[in-house]
Amino acid sequence: MLFNSLEFLIFLPIVIIVYYILPHKFRWVLLLAASYYFYMAWNPKYIVLIVISTLVDYFAAILMEKQKNKARRKVFLLISLFANLGLLFLFKYFNFANGTMGRIFNLFADKPYPIGSLSLLLPIGISFYTFQTLSYTIDVYRGTRKPERHFGYFALFVTFFPQLVAGPIERSDRLIPQLKIKHKLNYNSTVEALLRIAWGFFKKVVIADRIAVIVNSVYNDLGSFSSIHYIIATVGFAIQIYCDFSAYSDIAIGSAKILGINLMENFKMPYFSASISEFWSRWHISLSTWFKDYLYIPLGGKVFIKDKP
Repeated sequence: MLFNSLEFLIFLPIVIIVYYILPHKFRWVLLLAASYYFYMAWNPKYIVLIVISTLVDYFAAILMEKQKNKARRKVFLLISLFANLGLLFLFKYFNFANGTMGRIFNLFADKPYPIGSLSLLLPIGISFYTFQTLSYTIDVYRGTRKPERHFGYFALFVTFFPQLVAGPIERSDRLIPQLKIKHKLNYNSTVEALLRIAWGFFKKVVIADRIAVIVNSVYNDLGSFSSIHYIIATVGFAIQIYCDFSAYSDIAIGSAKILGINLMENFKMPYFSASISEFWSRWHISLSTWFKDYLYIPLGGKVFIKDKP
């Protein structure tokens, strides 16, 4: 289900109304069911991938905590990494890697080797929920958080529908506690959230989708246009990709806010950055901080990027 669809415009109000009617103890059930439905509206079969990631990481974290020996803890971390990154590689990068290796092999082969590929549809949001759930198991391994024992809340953390397919990539210590709190409908907060959603729709439907028509016209027929058109199309593409991507974050943040849940800011006017490092800290903030915290620094990198939550 896409945010900019009639189905979502019907789906979201229904979820919000039922959410505030239900007693607090049943709300997680509604949100989990709504999140699974939200994802299955795109392709029902691919919900299996999210369930696999959820089960693997839920039990890996619990079993990890029980181990006193660090080497044994690492075994369960590796199981989590292998399962999640294995699925991500299979569906997103296997055909690219296989094609590249096949072409390299053919350079030295006597007879051309037929390069096959898997007919797999790329699951939407697989990178986002993979990184989100991996941050949880890595945190448990590091000892910076305890494993979540309530399977329902953990499954909801992995699949929470506002940020499931395009982020922001939330951390478990921020999102899970908010899912457990009893939230009351707040007028001012709701108005602010609706304005945020409206702004997201405006950026996506009015700006990004309209500019895309111009950009695609030029890029799809380069021979028919001059250099000035290439410049206009390139600038237009920069605006398009920002409005497209940040619009989804705006809608996600606004949708969650109506439910009383605050998601992190994901874009902070990145094109006004004074340097590359500042741009990196203001463009898709949840992703850049994820790479910094779980890849760059553990591999020995120094902190040059200032966190700007």
